[in-house]
Amino acid sequence: MFRWLPWKFFVKHASRRYGFVDPATLLARLRRFAQPSEVAEPLELLRAGIIFHARGLVNARAIQQNLDWVWPYWVERQFNPDDSSFVPRAFSFSHINLTHRNWTAVGQPGLPLYPVVDPRGLVTPLYDGWSLDFWIITDTGGRLLPSKLDDEAVTQRLELDPELRVVTRCSRDGLVLDLATSVIAGGKAAAAVVTTVGAAANQDGWLVVAVRPYNPEGVQFIHRIESALPEPAIRVNDETTVHFSAPPKAWRMAHYAEGDVHLDLPGNDTRRSIECDVGMATGAALFRVTAGYPLSLKVTVGLERDLKELPTPPAIGLTWPTALQGNAQLQIPDAGMQFLYDAAVRTLLLLSADELVPGPYTYRRFWFRDACLMLHPLIAMGQADRAERILATFPRRQTSAGYFLSQEGEWDANGQVLWITARFSAMTGKKPDARLEHALRQAVRWLDKKRLKTSQPAGTHGLLPAGFSAEHLGPNDFYYWDDFWAWGGLSAMAAHWRQEGNIPAADEAGALAADFARSVETSINTIPASRARGGIPAAPGRRMDAGAVGSMVADYPLQLFPAGEKRLAATLEFLIERCFHQGGFFQEMIHSGVNAYLTLDLAQSLLRAGDARFAELIRRVAALASPTGQWPEAIHPRTLGGCMGDGQHGWAAGEWIMMMRNCFIREERSSLIIGSGLLPEWLASPDELRFGPTLTAWGPVSVRLQASILRLEATWRHIAPALIIAVPGFKRIEAGLGEMEFHLQPP
Repeated sequence: MFRWLPWKFFVKHASRRYGFVDPATLLARLRRFAQPSEVAEPLELLRAGIIFHARGLVNARAIQQNLDWVWPYWVERQFNPDDSSFVPRAFSFSHINLTHRNWTAVGQPGLPLYPVVDPRGLVTPLYDGWSLDFWIITDTGGRLLPSKLDDEAVTQRLELDPELRVVTRCSRDGLVLDLATSVIAGGKAAAAVVTTVGAAANQDGWLVVAVRPYNPEGVQFIHRIESALPEPAIRVNDETTVHFSAPPKAWRMAHYAEGDVHLDLPGNDTRRSIECDVGMATGAALFRVTAGYPLSLKVTVGLERDLKELPTPPAIGLTWPTALQGNAQLQIPDAGMQFLYDAAVRTLLLLSADELVPGPYTYRRFWFRDACLMLHPLIAMGQADRAERILATFPRRQTSAGYFLSQEGEWDANGQVLWITARFSAMTGKKPDARLEHALRQAVRWLDKKRLKTSQPAGTHGLLPAGFSAEHLGPNDFYYWDDFWAWGGLSAMAAHWRQEGNIPAADEAGALAADFARSVETSINTIPASRARGGIPAAPGRRMDAGAVGSMVADYPLQLFPAGEKRLAATLEFLIERCFHQGGFFQEMIHSGVNAYLTLDLAQSLLRAGDARFAELIRRVAALASPTGQWPEAIHPRTLGGCMGDGQHGWAAGEWIMMMRNCFIREERSSLIIGSGLLPEWLASPDELRFGPTLTAWGPVSVRLQASILRLEATWRHIAPALIIAVPGFKRIEAGLGEMEFHLQPP
């Protein structure tokens, strides 16, 4: 009945009556900027956007009239008119973190819980929860408030062994605060966040452990705080307890009408509990600090709330040493790049504890795109069992029609799943299980049925429909990104099935791959030269713009064309000339920031083409990493903080792993290219360079290079590949089968 009612008429009439813009007309006009599509925007992303900006609306109401509060680091910077991070707020719909989306997760490799620490040591123990902050207040009114400190007063680092630990030091005017945060699992508590606090002062005062109604995204409500007597502990929202290793000397609490508890510290309030209808309760536990005598305190927060919400029991007993066994090891003389690799390995292990997610906070949900592109480095570094477990979950996400669905309207998923499954089988020698095998056959048929049967708009015959696709390419369109993934996935899976003797399946996938190839080539050839400029735009109707970065997937990682193919080379040159900022790829579409993983993708294309400029891109991405070795999805060109997405982006970590791996060992169809990406500064060192063992299509391989002697260690699964030794500054060697040691000669 409802669909027969004239809803558009009623809405239009009501909007005119009350002076609003007619939403139906507005949406219709907005959709004219995109190609017609069966899905305007993925529901999942709409839902996430609504939640995101709902938080922003709360921020708008809570923050700007309460700037006498102590706020998180991003607020202190973004709301400060003297700071380069300042963002005017006059007509902003919501107030969100656009300048310092940086945080680092701590955790265990079998535990899909990700407490995060911000650049000033603010700890958010629970997912999307409230936070703990740590201050020093002196008796004479001195303050050490980490979020308000300049960069020169704060250092932060990530310790990797034996556990992940974020260490933050804040110091100014004789006050020093040391914070070390990690996650423990086992024992009495199944899992808990532990922050070890060290406080030192040149005058008497107080260490304050403050409960804060916000996190790195903004306000997060606290309605009730109470001391948990007789324990030295505090209870938050009747669901989580904060334990102290020593009893506080005093408690202080405040509700919203009273303002921030910080405004009256140390104060003399004797209340042991507080309730706040607004949800902005603040509390503080005070510990006495005597001048010249450092104080040590341990603060522990149980993760029971988040543990209860896990769909399956976590592998709490899995330790970091065990999880790291067998991983590909990198050894280079650059300590910074070495650390970034080691941190990236741990990021991938952390984010794949259960289903594979691209981030610990904002992006703590599943996308096939990110999962497949993170699985590749996970397999390459030797985590075959973990990758196999994740691949086994893919069939349950497939619709009855054969569509691998994580977000509607994104048509790249089927090709990506076909490609990564074929890569997994090639690199490990393992076949997909029967359930996944059936899902793959269904995925092939879905791709065949999904292709367009008409040529309207021009150049779209045989392509996949217009879709939202990779959101960094722009509005809905007929993106070549989707078609290249379909072509590449079908080709890879056809080769796999042919090798396994499944000729009917191989023929079906191979024929469809050839059809996609013809359709894509025909489509590209219809683009006027004035638009294509010799390259491949993002879609048939688009001019060359930053979205053309999506077309580069045909080169890396899919290798659909020979290295240096002229159209891809022209696309790459356009992107470097027109879309780079401060040495990195600046994604103008949505991200509006420098993108680390896309910069590394372009570096891979340069490396594949033998263009030495790849090295500068590697160095730039390394310089853009946070002090804890992480990259946000996009980086603000002025603040150099995160301006888009998660503050610790798993895809970026995965691409750093692949970049380091391919510098040593790169696969090129029927051959292995050894050493082509070794940087000059690495080669100038007398120390041994080493990488491996890494899984390849021919078996596990390690590379060692020292004093012009290059050694391979390999276990070939079947026949040995053709080897090309291409170390920069030395003669190229095309090795015979079975050779494992090479004496490099100058050119």
